[in-house]
Amino acid sequence: MSRSIGELHGVGPALKKRLESLDINTIDDLVWHLPRLHEDRSQLTSVVDIEEGMDVNVKVKIDKVGVRQAFRHRRMQIAEAVVSDETGSIKVIWFNQPHIATTLKVEDEVLLAGKVKRTKYGLSIQSPVYEKVATGRATVHTGRIVPKYRLTAGVTQKQMRYFVKQALERIGPMADYLPAPIRDSAGIIPLDHALQQAHFPESAEQHAAALFRLDFDRIYIRQLYSQVQRLEVEQQSATAIAFNEAATKEFVSSLPWPLTNAQRRVAWDIFQDLAKERPMNRLLVGDVGSGKTVVAAMALFQTVKAGKQGVLMAPTEILAKQHYASLTSMFEGFDISLELHTGSTKTNKLQDQLIEPDIIVGTHALIQKGVNFKNLGLAIIDEQHRFGVDQRRRLKEQSGDADTMPHLLSMSATPIPRTLALALYGELDLSIIDEMPAGRLAVMTRVVPPRKRADAYEFVKEHLKQGEQCFILCPLIDPSDTLGVKSVTAEYDQLSKGPLAGQSLAMLHGKMAPREKDAIMEQMRAKKIDVLVATSVIEVGVDIPDATIIMIEGAERFGLAQLHQFRGRVGRSDRQSYCFLFTDSPSESTTERLSALVSSNDGMKLAEKDLDMRGSGEVLGTEQSGYSEVAMLAVQQPALLAAAQAAARLSIADNWLQKSAPLQAKMNAFLQSVHLE
Repeated sequence: MSRSIGELHGVGPALKKRLESLDINTIDDLVWHLPRLHEDRSQLTSVVDIEEGMDVNVKVKIDKVGVRQAFRHRRMQIAEAVVSDETGSIKVIWFNQPHIATTLKVEDEVLLAGKVKRTKYGLSIQSPVYEKVATGRATVHTGRIVPKYRLTAGVTQKQMRYFVKQALERIGPMADYLPAPIRDSAGIIPLDHALQQAHFPESAEQHAAALFRLDFDRIYIRQLYSQVQRLEVEQQSATAIAFNEAATKEFVSSLPWPLTNAQRRVAWDIFQDLAKERPMNRLLVGDVGSGKTVVAAMALFQTVKAGKQGVLMAPTEILAKQHYASLTSMFEGFDISLELHTGSTKTNKLQDQLIEPDIIVGTHALIQKGVNFKNLGLAIIDEQHRFGVDQRRRLKEQSGDADTMPHLLSMSATPIPRTLALALYGELDLSIIDEMPAGRLAVMTRVVPPRKRADAYEFVKEHLKQGEQCFILCPLIDPSDTLGVKSVTAEYDQLSKGPLAGQSLAMLHGKMAPREKDAIMEQMRAKKIDVLVATSVIEVGVDIPDATIIMIEGAERFGLAQLHQFRGRVGRSDRQSYCFLFTDSPSESTTERLSALVSSNDGMKLAEKDLDMRGSGEVLGTEQSGYSEVAMLAVQQPALLAAAQAAARLSIADNWLQKSAPLQAKMNAFLQSVHLE
């Protein structure tokens, strides 16, 4: 399977190079270069039934064959044949392929697939694909369901089919990594049969069975990984943190607002997990402003009241500082010590130091060698869907008790439809806050036509006079001659000198150093900046209460879920907030996407809509992770997901990872190929 494609008949140095441009270097690569579609050439037409304009597949005998020059184009040679079946005869023409006249002989039986055209000389089949019929040999190009592949210049479909057929014959019976009992339980066919039928199916039913098997493999290995991770966590010990009802009531009653029913529900999920002697491993999903931080605070409060430490980690310093400020405010009046540790904290200050406060807030840098907690009971990580294997191991080492694993809670503001979460995060328990606090004003969203742009800038200026602030998002950092969309640098210059002259403007983009970005956001928070012109790097969760307007340029270049995330940068106070969308695209998909955003502020519904329109990569931001294809398969085929989950559970229950070396090798290859957070 790892042998070079150069060993195949017909693959010389030039063709080898062309195939390599398609990432086909080995026979294994060729076998896994699956068709992009199939054409059904299995239904044969009798010659007597042929009519002008038809695409026909015929089985005929060569009565006459030869070559002539074209009447008008003397340099063009035409191969002509007269063919017949028991119902009649018809002419066949091939332009500029004189070799066909020597390849095909009178009395040869052939299959032809091509278009029927009428000339003044009558009907003819023009430039058909042809294939000789040989006893005991299956056809490849005609008379069957025929594969069509992604190609490159200099490689034809006929060549690709010929090479794939050789490759499949060379590999012969293939060892299947899935044990037979697992295949039988899932109702799937063996891998080698699936590959044969995926390329050259004998019927539509066989092709469907092949695709089901190959799609099953993609989902199954991810589900098996999830089951392994779930089992690994469940086999760890954790300190049970008993539910303290009196303390919880005291904390909740101190809050300046009532909890939503959704917050109460997910908090109870978390309290039940904390009370167990195995580590919690839960993902908390909630839209921007749904109150995840309050739920996290309730979990931390329980932990501290049980005599354990809690840690909350954010991806950036500014978010860590924001969480620290929120928790400090919520815990005011309670005997709870908090400490902030970020990247700007000297590393050697943390190294080999026992961290003793009740609650520690910081960046992910807290998970580093030499940082030790006194008795860590709960770790919360914000804006990350899961704790990676290494993160879990380090936390256990740092927790102050080598025999127990801290309880783990991940939080995300990216709304994830439940089916998608099951497909991607099967090792996690899932809680969704699907309700917004009462009284919050929904962000008013509008698509602004070009003729109203000047009015939009006047609207911004009026609100700036009232002490409010504005974000302006652009798709690019620098101007592009080819894309023709707004850039941060050009927009900053144009606005500074034009519509927003006299206002305090600043830029923010991905080429800036992290400290520089943090400094700008701190200035924005301190109201030293009126208008921030930025790319999409504005941090999820950053809280600028006086930012009430966001203008999104080139809105057609962003997905629905992403646009909703951007919109969440405003609407963080009791003032009415606004989201203005600008686009030059008249496309139907853009109109549908922007209309959905205008009509709804429900992140989960918008995520489901985005999933239908653009796919899981956009919803999750995981285009490069290898998970997107798996997720879409799971969403589109619930039965496939159910079969893969059941097979994964059976694989664990029957200990197949230990009993089957091929399955173990497949899992190891998966672990190497997928980047885990």
